[in-house]
Amino acid sequence: MDMNETPNPSAPETTRRDFLLAGTGALAIGAGSAAFAGDGEERGQTAGEAPAEWRNKQPGMAYRRLGRTGMMISEVVCGGDPITLKNYKHLERALERGLNYLDMAPAYNGGDTERAYGKLLAGSPSLRDKVFLTTKVSDFNRVRTRMYKEIFDGLSGSQQEEIHRKAREIKKQRRLETPGYFLMYFPGQQGAFESAYLRAAMQPEYGERVEGSREVRRVIVESIEGSLKRVGTDHFDLLMCPHGADLAEDLASPAIAEVFGDLKRQGKVRFLGVTSHNDPAGVLRAAADAGHYDAAMVAYNVINGGYVNGSLDHTFARGLGVIAMKAAHAVATHHKPLQPVPSWRVAKVERVVPGDLKPPLKAYLWVLQDPRISAVISNLWDETYVEENLGLAGRRIDLGPA
Repeated sequence: MDMNETPNPSAPETTRRDFLLAGTGALAIGAGSAAFAGDGEERGQTAGEAPAEWRNKQPGMAYRRLGRTGMMISEVVCGGDPITLKNYKHLERALERGLNYLDMAPAYNGGDTERAYGKLLAGSPSLRDKVFLTTKVSDFNRVRTRMYKEIFDGLSGSQQEEIHRKAREIKKQRRLETPGYFLMYFPGQQGAFESAYLRAAMQPEYGERVEGSREVRRVIVESIEGSLKRVGTDHFDLLMCPHGADLAEDLASPAIAEVFGDLKRQGKVRFLGVTSHNDPAGVLRAAADAGHYDAAMVAYNVINGGYVNGSLDHTFARGLGVIAMKAAHAVATHHKPLQPVPSWRVAKVERVVPGDLKPPLKAYLWVLQDPRISAVISNLWDETYVEENLGLAGRRIDLGPA
């Protein structure tokens, strides 16, 4: 995708969400995954939800329910990208301010993000009980892609061509790479689509050989065991699998629910989630409809919001907790190959969110006006980011027209 892309003229620029939120501030739209709880009060528990679970509740921080899990998480949570063995001490200040959710993955910094969080937790014997910990199964799609490719390579030329035809049809029908819906958040991201289309095209006929295999089950188990060891904890509150689902089909592997059930019975994980950059709307719907997912973390921001809006309504009604990621990456990036961010994106957030804040902070604030969202994940690079990003929690504003 061209870094100087222009908005897609057919994009749903004015959405139901824009209509509801523009000029209303903190509007609650029924029972579901979030609901504003900045004053420490919480809405009534709805059917199928766990009781509210509070951790590290501090004055000045706002909290929301993460869907049916009952976990009351800080409105701004900590992303794992900047956290390394040399850069984690500033999170002590974040915890003082009421942060209570730490996100990580084996893929982040070669496992050092998990080790750094382990160092943080080791600094205080009681700290583990004050935070919710989330990790991911980073290798899930990589292993599945390799297995499908091995099958593909053993097929005849005509069989391969038929699979390619099906993959092209999936790509054409879904239009997932439409500018405005698809945004490049990190270098190489778009390349994942081709293998994803191939997996989806092969899954109906060859899926049992992959999804039902011991190898796919093993990658989940080995991933969580490695994460537990690196962090030095006996359990995670939330396990995200897959880490970076590209299509709804990535959630269909029976191994996910089966292995998660085993891990939950063993006390190693409590809830199941999924993350997605490339097809947030489709993955959200698939997670809500699957029944065994409790939460999702997906790309949702002022640029792609119109495309994701309908799926958010769908998941909200079903009690799936949603954390928004890549909110700030829509208008700013630390990835030099993706700089500069297209100016029209920055202009949009400046127009929609009033005030003198930096564009990334406005982008976070835009997401936080949506009561269907449980939290926004942010990169806390140092104490300045801690003070600025966490300072957004609890702020309710009147949004301008999109």
